[in-house]
Amino acid sequence: MSLLRKRYTLTVLALSLIAVGGGLAVLRAQAKTPDAAAAAPQAAVVEVAEVITQSIIDWQDYSGRMEAVDRVEIRPLVSGTLTAVHFRDGALVKKGDVLFTIDPRPYAAEVERAQAQLAAAETRAAYTTTDRMRGERLAAENAIARRDLDEKQNAAREAAAQVQAARAALTSARLNLEYTRITAPVSGRISRAEVTVGNIVAAGAGTTPLTTLVSVAKIYAAFDVDEQSFLKYVNPARAAGGEPVPVFLGLADEDGYSRRGIVSSVDNRLDTQSGTIRVRAEFDNADGMLLPGLYARIRLGGGAPHDAILIDERALGTDQDKRFVLVVDENNRTLYRPVRLGARQQGLRVVESGLSAGERIVVNGLQRTRPGDTVAPKVVPMNRDALVNAPEQPAAGARHVANVKA
Repeated sequence: MSLLRKRYTLTVLALSLIAVGGGLAVLRAQAKTPDAAAAAPQAAVVEVAEVITQSIIDWQDYSGRMEAVDRVEIRPLVSGTLTAVHFRDGALVKKGDVLFTIDPRPYAAEVERAQAQLAAAETRAAYTTTDRMRGERLAAENAIARRDLDEKQNAAREAAAQVQAARAALTSARLNLEYTRITAPVSGRISRAEVTVGNIVAAGAGTTPLTTLVSVAKIYAAFDVDEQSFLKYVNPARAAGGEPVPVFLGLADEDGYSRRGIVSSVDNRLDTQSGTIRVRAEFDNADGMLLPGLYARIRLGGGAPHDAILIDERALGTDQDKRFVLVVDENNRTLYRPVRLGARQQGLRVVESGLSAGERIVVNGLQRTRPGDTVAPKVVPMNRDALVNAPEQPAAGARHVANVKA
């Protein structure tokens, strides 16, 4: 019995050891599974695009105000009672249109008086001329004293001078009569009437203007250019005498630049306090929509077209005071690449250094990867909407990029 018990006990122990060994093997296999998974993580899916190489022209952005080419303060040239106003406030008028009428009757009477004085002077001149001719015939026959002949000749000359004075007085009277009809000196947009019918107005530069008038066919935009831009763009073009420097204009409620103009004038000195020089650009305004005083966004162009690398701004990361992108190499590994940025244009950014043509960068998914990681690239196109849908084409075959630094 004891032998059988010993065999039974040994058998149970052997089976127990086998069971424990199998359990440990299973546990070891299960413990190895997470480690294997952690050793081979799944690559992050990121959107990758090839950088754009595009021919561009550098542009500088400024702000300014619209100014009228001609601004006239309408003042009367003669005094009198205002009898009529011939325009609506804010209306467009043409050169020569009648704006105001001053009572013409006193000046019409002056014209008649001057005409009468001229007639009297001409009559006097005719008589003295005849008398002078008679005296000259008598003098030829020694039938008149020399003194009497001199008096007749002087009287004739004096009468002729009085005729000239009478004619000048008549011309002045007629001008004053014309001045009772105040007309527009230029075509443009009129302001409101500052003086109403029935009031007495006085002539002179120191009097209150009746209204103001600004031209609208062309209009100026005045803005201040920094010294570097002046030396780089404006001054070389003026010195060479070539094509005018192109300028584009956008209003406060516009996204793009709807009008093109030229630099018409540059101030004769640099403001040493601000480091800028005043520049004035001229734009067509046939529709009269541009008004003096409006805020203007100015884009000043210069330089020849040159190739540049453009990227989507979503691809940019910030590392303290640096900007960087993640380049994806041929093995789909990400590389940290600092970049120096240039111009911005509707979501695209010029890269002045740090990238080369043909390189691929992460444009969406920077937060899901780090430098040195292997990624699963999803190829997408770089955002070209800013270039394709640009509102203006500053130069043939070239797109424009505004120089707005980060």
